[in-house]
Amino acid sequence: MSEARTRLLNTASRLFYADGLRAVGIDRVIAEAQVTRATLYRHFPSKDDLLVAYLTQVGEAIRTRTDAARTSGADPDAIIRTIAQAIADEIQGAGFRGCAFLNAAAEYPDPEHPVHHAVLKHRQWFLTTMSELFAQTGKIDAEPAARHFVMLRDGAMVSGSLTDPRPICVTFLRGVEGLLVYRSGLEADTDEA
Repeated sequence: MSEARTRLLNTASRLFYADGLRAVGIDRVIAEAQVTRATLYRHFPSKDDLLVAYLTQVGEAIRTRTDAARTSGADPDAIIRTIAQAIADEIQGAGFRGCAFLNAAAEYPDPEHPVHHAVLKHRQWFLTTMSELFAQTGKIDAEPAARHFVMLRDGAMVSGSLTDPRPICVTFLRGVEGLLVYRSGLEADTDEA
């Protein structure tokens, strides 16, 4: 990746996350990245291309963090807890402004728009990943548990951007524990039968 493309994408990513996708214009990105309009359009033919690249970069960071947890050698319950803790840490981080994907979906609700497609693609990957992890724990209802996890995450991301994130994160992590313990409860019921 060229230095100019990296600078453009990093600048756009910072601005889009802080101020919103529609609120940040191409002229502002060009000015803050200190590149020419021709340079921007050589790397990103349209603002939509730049927006999708931004979301792709955010998604790659999440994949990298998730893959690190998955390849740590820990058991599936611990991996799920590690992913949940990383989410809680993000929510409590400086400058947190919500989930980049949920924010993008709110600004681009048209299901045919490339930004909306990028959001759905990432969310499908995350749901599939969490379903696989919950299946590895031995849960008989891995996909519903994964959907529940994603819903808990979405709620924590939104709530954590609106109010004090600490109690939100405690509640989120407690909910994740409930998903993991619920499996144990089912196993105990089966063993007693």
